[in-house]
Amino acid sequence: MATIGRIHVTKDGCPVIFHDDFILTQKTEVLYERRVTDLLLDEFLSYGVQKEPHKVSKPLLRRMEDGRVLAWSTEEDDYLCTLQEVFEHVSPHLGFNIELKFDDNIIYPGVNLNRALQAVLQVVFQYAGNRPLFFSTFQPDAARITRELQSVYPVLFLTEGGTAKHDDRRRNSLDNAIQVCQEYDLHGVVSEVRGVLKNPSAILKAQESNLAILTYGQLNNVREAVYIQYLMGVNGVIVDLVEEISNAVADFSKPDLGQSTFSNSVDICRKHESFSQQQLGFLLRLIPELIQQPH
Repeated sequence: MATIGRIHVTKDGCPVIFHDDFILTQKTEVLYERRVTDLLLDEFLSYGVQKEPHKVSKPLLRRMEDGRVLAWSTEEDDYLCTLQEVFEHVSPHLGFNIELKFDDNIIYPGVNLNRALQAVLQVVFQYAGNRPLFFSTFQPDAARITRELQSVYPVLFLTEGGTAKHDDRRRNSLDNAIQVCQEYDLHGVVSEVRGVLKNPSAILKAQESNLAILTYGQLNNVREAVYIQYLMGVNGVIVDLVEEISNAVADFSKPDLGQSTFSNSVDICRKHESFSQQQLGFLLRLIPELIQQPH
């Protein structure tokens, strides 16, 4: 199993973990939005719950997809932290999917990508220890540079699999993502699950190039969707309902199936036989229904 760490590098060169590209806060009823990478480390850490209780914190808000702005809340609030702190305090047996975050709306010069990635790699090599770990990113040039800078950890290319369009054509389909992996000597693709369900032949292309295929998306919290991917040959799924889906996966084929050492990623890889007619019929009936579900 692996937990996902979405990594930004602050203005002063420190890798930090934060889900969104922007910090949203409020002062005297006025909203302020700042890109994480434009903040110094001390500024970044000043938002939300504080590590030291005597410190005054700044409000941490979040803009929802429907435009509403709400206080950022979780089941268990904790302070913002650096990648180094996570490595130091999380079990060394827990793997990491380090997602390298870059803004979709910025064209990054190679030197800027290199500087940010060097900062991340410095922390990884110093503090990750022997834990399982792989890198992933939606930014194709960041994936290429990460692969060039090190050969210890796998690098996977993240893609929406054709479910969204970008100016960079490398990001616009699962087939293009596989081509990126082939050209840059990457280790595999992490695709939005609907991209795989709509293009199952891409799995064979990936396998022929010895590339891993993982998926993410809301459908991965649906047992049937994970079962379809199991039949198709997908290597692993990124999920929210970790225990529930892990238990479901264990029931698919108990003698051959295990959990990946890579908390949000579940390994569903096995030795695949050809589909039976019953399995194929199940796939053909269920895939259109799943793809059309709202997200």
